[in-house]
Amino acid sequence: MRLVRLLLLGLIATPLLTAAAPPSPDERLRAIVAPVSAERLRANVAGLVSFGTRHTLSSQSDPRRGIGAALNWAEARFKAESAACGGCLVIERPTTTVEGERVPTPTRLTDVIAIQRGTERPNDVVIITGHIDSRVTDPMNATADAPGANDDGSGSAAVLEAARVLSNHKFRGTIVYALLSGEEQGLYGGKLLADYVKTQGCNIIANLNNDIIGNVCGSDGICDSTHVRIFSEGPRWQGREDLAQAQRSQGGENDSPSRNISRFLDSLADRLAIGLDVRQIWRNDRFGRGGDHTEFLNAGYPAVRFSVAVENYDWQHQDVRVEKGKAYGDTIDHMDFAYLAKVTKLNVAALAAIASAPPPPEPVVEGAVSTDTKVTWKPVRGAVSHVVRWRRTDAVSWTDQKSVREKWACFSNSALHAPTTGLMMTESFDLKCQAVLPHIRVDDWVFGVSSVSADGFESPVASAVPGGAFRPYVAPPVEK
Repeated sequence: MRLVRLLLLGLIATPLLTAAAPPSPDERLRAIVAPVSAERLRANVAGLVSFGTRHTLSSQSDPRRGIGAALNWAEARFKAESAACGGCLVIERPTTTVEGERVPTPTRLTDVIAIQRGTERPNDVVIITGHIDSRVTDPMNATADAPGANDDGSGSAAVLEAARVLSNHKFRGTIVYALLSGEEQGLYGGKLLADYVKTQGCNIIANLNNDIIGNVCGSDGICDSTHVRIFSEGPRWQGREDLAQAQRSQGGENDSPSRNISRFLDSLADRLAIGLDVRQIWRNDRFGRGGDHTEFLNAGYPAVRFSVAVENYDWQHQDVRVEKGKAYGDTIDHMDFAYLAKVTKLNVAALAAIASAPPPPEPVVEGAVSTDTKVTWKPVRGAVSHVVRWRRTDAVSWTDQKSVREKWACFSNSALHAPTTGLMMTESFDLKCQAVLPHIRVDDWVFGVSSVSADGFESPVASAVPGGAFRPYVAPPVEK
C-alpha cells in the first residue's frame, strides 16, 4: 500500500509514466538504410549484365540483347516497386535524338526515371543517377559483349535499390531515381535529364551521380573498402564569367553548392557509422575525365559524383579477355557487393535526409571594416529554424555554428516576427532573418546557413558567397 501511495504522489518514477523521446534524424536514417541488400544489388547487376551489351548504339528492338532490352527491364523494375507501394512512383521515359562524334547517325536516346513526389514540397527535388549504357575498348563497338558490371551496372543497381528501399517511406520533397543512356558516347543522358527537369520548373537541390561504385581493389593491387570518393567542383561553372569579379573580392573558390553537398555527405557518413568514410576530392571529376553530373553542373544544378576509392583500369573500358594470365573486362566477378551496399546506404541516407529537410536558404554576409559580422537570409518554407555556420578560410569543413530560433531573429520592415512555424514566415515577401556575430571579423572566415525542419532534418549549408545559392545563377538585370 505504501508503494502505491508513493506512486500516486509521484515520488517514485515509473517508465509507464514517461513518454519515450522521438527518434533523432540520424536514428531514423539508420533505420531507413538498414534494408539495403548486397544480394539484391548483385541480382540487379546480374540482370543488367545478362543483356550482353548495353551500348547506346546497340539494338533498341531486340527483346533479349542491347540497350532497348535493358531499358525495358529497368522500367519493369520501377513499375514493380511502384505496384508494391500502391502506385507511389511515376515512371517516365524522357527521349531525344542525338548525333555527335561517337554517335555518327541520328540515334534515339532514352532515359528511364521514376518519380516519388513529395507530400509537402513536390517542387523541391533530389536526384540519384547512374548510367545504364556500357562499352568495350573501342567506344564505337556496339556488338561485342560489354558486361558493364561496375561501369556502370553498380550505379544503376544502386538507383534501383534506392527506389526499392525509399518507396516504402514518404518524404516532404521529391526524389527522382534515374537511369541514363549515352554516357559513354558523350554524357547525352545526363544532358537529356538536366534539360527535362528544367522544362518542369523543378528546384533541384542536388544530383547524386553514381558511376563505378562497386570494386575495392585497383589495377596496382591497392585495395580500399572503407572509403568512397566524392568529386565536387569548387567555384560554380555555370555563371562563372559573371561571378568571377565578385568571387575575387568576396571569396567562393571553395564554396559552390556542390562543394557543400560534398561536406554534407562527409558529415553524414561520419554520423551514421556505416563503415564508409568520404574522401572529398576537390575537382569536378577524375583527372581529365567526366561523368553525367557535369551536365547538371552545366545547367546550374548542384551535383557530385560518387566513385570507388581506387579504380581498376584493367576492368573498365576493356574487351573481355585474358592476356598473359591477366583478366581484362568489366565482369561481375570483379565486384565487391558488401562495399557496394555501403555506398548505396550513403546514397539512400542522403536522399532521405535532403528530401526531409527544407531547401537551403540564400544567405548574404556583411561586415567590411567592422568588428562584427551580420548574416541575413530570407526564411525558407518548412524551416522552423536555421543554423549559421562559419569556418576559417583555409578550413576543410564548418567548425563553428549558431542556431537561430530566437524570438526576434526575423523581421519585416519595422515589424519583428518570430520564426515559429516556417510557413508563416514566408507570407511576407520582404521578411528576412539575421544573425549578428560579435567580434567575428568577416575577412577571416567563410559563412553559410542551413535550414532545419520541425523534426530536426537539416539541409546542406549554402555559403554566403557569390554563386553560393542552390539554384542556377541568373545575372541581375542591367540598369539602363
